[in-house]
Amino acid sequence: MNGEVITDTGQITLDWLNTVLIGSEALVTGKVLDFTIEARGSENARIVTIRPQYTSEATGTMPATLLLKMCLGTKNTFGDSEVNYYTRDYIDLGNRPLPISYHAQYAQNPPRYHILMEDLSATHSPSWKKEPTLAYGCGVAQALATLHAHWWESEKLQAIGASIPSPSEIKQYVAHAQPGLLPMLSEVKGEIDNSWESVLMDVFQYHPGKMIERTFNSSGFTLIHGDVNPGNILAPLNGDGKIYLIDRQPFDWSLTTWLGVSDIAYMMVHWWEPDWRRELEIPILREYHASLFSNGVSGYLRGYKKG
Repeated sequence: MNGEVITDTGQITLDWLNTVLIGSEALVTGKVLDFTIEARGSENARIVTIRPQYTSEATGTMPATLLLKMCLGTKNTFGDSEVNYYTRDYIDLGNRPLPISYHAQYAQNPPRYHILMEDLSATHSPSWKKEPTLAYGCGVAQALATLHAHWWESEKLQAIGASIPSPSEIKQYVAHAQPGLLPMLSEVKGEIDNSWESVLMDVFQYHPGKMIERTFNSSGFTLIHGDVNPGNILAPLNGDGKIYLIDRQPFDWSLTTWLGVSDIAYMMVHWWEPDWRRELEIPILREYHASLFSNGVSGYLRGYKKG
């Protein structure tokens, strides 16, 4: 049972919960006597809150609530990247900006997985309603730099079978996005300056070649998150403290290895108003570079000038 992927709440039993909590050393003595389950909303998975009730002699960290995320074998199913995110890629990284994973299991045929993780909802929330500030942006930059530095450049990436994208992988990535260009331009016609149409056409024509050219220099490449949207950034409710990054779920066409700074750009360009971004982007970028340096990356700051 411990190796089975949980796809339905009916599979959650006392035996399973005790086994995984004892196995993760969250429960050292005693046991879970009972538990309740509460469903939560999610776009690409089923998520439930589990509230264990422990025996009086129980010891350990004994989490009061747990989140169980279940991704099933549907069109929205992703590969094993998220399981690896919590259980392999950063498991030996101290102070990693990820919730604790107590148990995770992936099965390939059909693709499905579950992750039993720490519930941070009492202290943190997704950042959809958070107005960008310098402190917030720098906090996310520090968290990303911690993750990026751990797999910085091709020599480290080889340890998990990752590599700088090939030209065919880059072309596949661009090909997935390209069909959306004309419908997007049609949708915003009259809302943007007409000159943007030719600019965006040029981007799709020439930028893929520049992306391929950039791969000839390995500096700056790492394992990226790829979807640093506000929902995947858990910020402290009280405004102070650690930022957590969740839900690394790339599609089969995604670039999972790319320039680390692309995660910083994604965080700001897609979700922030232009005036906010223009005011904050340079100091946040400086914080990101400084955090990379403090996490052991060398050489990447060469030629960088403050101004």
